[in-house]
Amino acid sequence: QVQIVESGGGLVQPGGSLRLSCTSSGDPLAHWAVGWFRQFPGKERESVSCMASSGYVTYMDDAVQGRFTISRDNAGNTVYLQMNSLKPEDTAVYYCAADQFCGHSGMGYWGKGALVTVSS
Repeated sequence: QVQIVESGGGLVQPGGSLRLSCTSSGDPLAHWAVGWFRQFPGKERESVSCMASSGYVTYMDDAVQGRFTISRDNAGNTVYLQMNSLKPEDTAVYYCAADQFCGHSGMGYWGKGALVTVSS
């Protein structure tokens, strides 16, 4: 069973960078597709990016294209979301989730979320 833990959230100035990390205290993430999602206040959760267990990036949201990068460590057990050129509109709770495949109707395992605040 996967138990997701996100880390790396916090306060950053516009134009700055943060790197979020996603790990599992249970079944290693190397066996799973892993996605990053974000939820703005009062809005539905939306997909940011997703990576298959092979390391193939199946999705990157247009709003973050060219600014955010999803990656895995060499063992595949840690998944990162590198966020550059951050904008105030990127402020959200960011969630890591895992399942067998990207594009699933609902990812099976979710972290508690990490708050990212972009403000000067």
